[in-house]
This record gives sequence, C-alpha cells and structure tokens, in this order.
Amino acid sequence: MSGEDAPAQQQNAEEQKQQQQQQEETKTPAESPKTESKPDPPPTSASTEAAADTPAPAAEKAPEEDTFSYRALVLTGYGGYDKVKLQVKKGKPALKSGEVMVRVKMCVLNFADLMARQGLYDRLPSPPVTPGMECSGIIEAVAEDVTDRKVGDKVLVLNRSGMWQDVVVVATTHTFLMPEGMSFEEAAALSVNYITAYLMLFDFGHLRPNQSVLIHMAAGGVGIAATQLCKTVNDVTVFGTASASKHEVISQGGVTHPIDYRTRDYVEEIRKISPKGLDIVLDPLGGSDTHKGYNLLKPMGKLISYGAANMLAGQKKNLFAVAKTWYQQFSVHTLSLIQGNRSVCGFHMGYLDSETELIAQAMAAVMDLYRQGKIKPRIDSTYHLEQVGDAMRRMQERSNIGKIILTTEPMKEEEKKEEAKKDEEKKKDDKKKDDRKKEEKKKDDAKKEEKKEEKKDDAKKEEKEEVKKDDKKAEEKKEEAKKEEN
Repeated sequence: MSGEDAPAQQQNAEEQKQQQQQQEETKTPAESPKTESKPDPPPTSASTEAAADTPAPAAEKAPEEDTFSYRALVLTGYGGYDKVKLQVKKGKPALKSGEVMVRVKMCVLNFADLMARQGLYDRLPSPPVTPGMECSGIIEAVAEDVTDRKVGDKVLVLNRSGMWQDVVVVATTHTFLMPEGMSFEEAAALSVNYITAYLMLFDFGHLRPNQSVLIHMAAGGVGIAATQLCKTVNDVTVFGTASASKHEVISQGGVTHPIDYRTRDYVEEIRKISPKGLDIVLDPLGGSDTHKGYNLLKPMGKLISYGAANMLAGQKKNLFAVAKTWYQQFSVHTLSLIQGNRSVCGFHMGYLDSETELIAQAMAAVMDLYRQGKIKPRIDSTYHLEQVGDAMRRMQERSNIGKIILTTEPMKEEEKKEEAKKDEEKKKDDKKKDDRKKEEKKKDDAKKEEKKEEKKDDAKKEEKEEVKKDDKKAEEKKEEAKKEEN
C-alpha cells in the first residue's frame, strides 16, 4: 500500500462514524503544505510504507525533519573574503541509494578554494554554492543498500565541493575509513594533498632512487606531502622554494636545498648545485615559472603542471585559457620539445572525481604509508567556520606552513566576544589607515595643485620674460634703425 492510499482509507472509515464536518478534518492533514526548507523525501522503502499506513507516526517524524538544521559556508558571489558567508540550512538531507550522511568534524582549506572565490576554478558550480573538497567526521546515517559502512564509522571524505558544512551527504565511494590513531585534523588534511603528490611523483614522475625534484611552494600542503613522499625513496635530492622564514621547517621535513624565491633566482641556485638539471619539476605556479621549470629539466626529465598560483597575483584568466596559450606556445617549438627528450604533463585533481578506482588505489597506498609512519600531515592552524575569512587571508598571503583546518565546533561565547573585539579593533585600524590614506591623498592633491599653480606662475613669468625679450629686441632694432639713418 502506498502512502497516498492511507488518508483516503482513513476518510472512508471516519465517514461511517461522523458527519461532513469531521470528514473535512480528516482531509486537512493530507492537504497541509510542506515546509519550504524541507528537502525532497528520501526514496520510499518498506519502513516508510509501514509508517504511511498509520498517520500518527508520520506526523511525529515530520517535526524532526523540519527542525533539523546545520550550518554551511556559502560562496554568495565572486570577489573578496566577505563573499563567503556562514548560513543556517533547515531540513534533514535525504539519502539516495549508496549514500551516507557524515557529521563533519573538520574540513580543509585548499588553494583551489581561493581560486574558486575569485571565479577562477572551473570545477566549482556557480554561486551560491558551498565550497570545500575534503573533510573528516563520523557517519550518522546510511542508505538501506549500504553494507560497507555503518553508523559510527570515522571517515575522511573527498568530494568535488560542498564539504564546508556541519553535515554532508556523499556516495560511500567518496568516503575512506580512518586508520587507528589518526586524528580528525590529520584525516581532513590527508586526501587532496597526498593523493595529488602521490600520483604526480609515482604515476607521472616514476620517481626512482638518486633522482632530483624541484618542489615549488614547499611549505604548502602539497609541497610538504611531496617532500615526505620523496623521502620514501632512497637518495632523492629535493629542491624546495619558500620564503626564508620557512626554511628551517622545510629542511627538517626533508628539503635538501631550500631556496628563497623572494631574494634569489631559483634557476641560478639550482644550476650551481645541479648543472645538468633536474629529473622532475612539480609546477603549481604557471606562467613564466613553467618555462623556467621546463628549461631546468635533464634529458628524460618531466615537468608536471598542476596549478596556476600566479593567476592570483596577476591577470585573472580562465585556467583553460592559460593552459591553451601555454600549450600553443609549446606546439610552436614541437621540434625542440622532441629533441630535448623531455616531457610535460598536466594534473588536475578536480577532473579525477569520476576515477574512483584510481583514487581508491592511491588512497590505499597513502594510508599504508601513514600506518608505517612514513608520512604525516602537518597542520598549520585551525579556525572556526566563523573565521573563514582569516583562514583564507592566511593562505593567500602564503603565511601558512602546512594545512589550514576549519573546525565545525561552534565558537564559544567568550571566543565570539574576543573575535568581535578583534573585528572592532581591525575596523578602527582600517578606518585609521583609510583616514591616513585620505589625508595623504589630500596632501598629494594639494601638492599637485601647488605644482600646477607654480607651473602656471612659471609659465606667466616665462611669458613676461619672453615679452621683455621681444620688447628689448624691438628697442634694439629701433636703435639700429636710428643709427643707420644718422
């Protein structure tokens, strides 16, 4: 019997006992409108059909679904940090076949999220949308056909988007059981960076003993993951670019030769140490750095391009447009590419979301290395969802060493007050800075006006001087004319 049949049968039963007025009362519950924030009901199952035969239990279930709420960070439009807002969503998410619901403990900020905020990341749906590609948490519900996961399982989750919220619903194939002893912070920080580094170094790069690797942004998430993975192979020389303040940390992590890209030409520094060049270059920068990296390769060397961080500091172009231009430039020099015996690869984690078997294999290898103690995510800092703007600012300014975590634990009232004070102080500081800038601008404008006036005065003086000169010449001519007459 379907859920739609229940009200009709109940109505027929009541007709035999009561008058038209009571018939109308039995119709009212079936005809009441749904709450707007409530999602579509889950697929009908044996349990929901049984509930439909008895209206009372169904009425008890509805308030639970209606009152279920969770917080989510939502990208409301492209632009600055203020475009990501914390919102409350109502209605319990429905589970489809093969899905689980996870109560999120920790989620992670990736560089792609910064690009997405500025409209530079193609794999994120258009706003309004919840960003975030990875998180960790505890399974809270499973679809009826799910047998390989159960309520209470601790998992890390990998998905194209939608992870920056209290609750997520994903396919079981996008979840991975956490190893014993792994923290939620480590689990959230593991998947994207380590799978990216693993596939680039071992699938594309075929990293072997006694080879050399250049890792740009060596203090970032992928940089640290790649450095740790290089250490699992004997005698690999790692060149890592990072600001000088981060050199001690990345050296301890396994970078053989740290290079300050802000004050040194990394190409020259590498050539001094390794005149023949490098075996592998991991390039998250794009632009001119890609060409520099290619020229650093030895014969049979490989450049693996996996990002365009330079886009955030320079012109904002579509990632595909940049790649197209780049490959067109290389195609012009196809002969030199062939004669150089070097290869160029492209990697984009966002376009592997359908390759579940490949991702699962890489994740299994990464998990095994974690269990052996050979790799361990480095956590830079943890922010509340309410502080996402500060978290993004830290990454965009490249201040982090390791992963930046977002915790779903709500801020305590004291923390909120402290945060409000900081915001107020920051606003005051910003206002002072703005006032200073305005004052400086006024002074500059006044100086410019003074210079303009001075120029006008000078021009008038020059004009008077010219008139005097002309008058003098005229007088001289008159004098000469008189002399000639005499």
